[in-house]
Amino acid sequence: MLALTRKKNEAIVINNNVEVTVLEIKGDQIKLGISAPKDVPIYRKEIYLQIQEANKAALDAQDVDAIKKLF
Repeated sequence: MLALTRKKNEAIVINNNVEVTVLEIKGDQIKLGISAPKDVPIYRKEIYLQIQEANKAALDAQDVDAIKKLF
């Protein structure tokens, strides 16, 4: 993991097309702004993990249906 120190209004650039800017700092919370192309999905980690679980469950359900069709 890369750890960087940034102040308000400072940014980092990822892969030449994603920019993450520190917008606000209040106590133990930081507000980030992310500029990226529309085809780059951006999710909070907890939402990303929920999507991964839902995709896995859907895939598992398809496997069961495919097996049932064989018999």
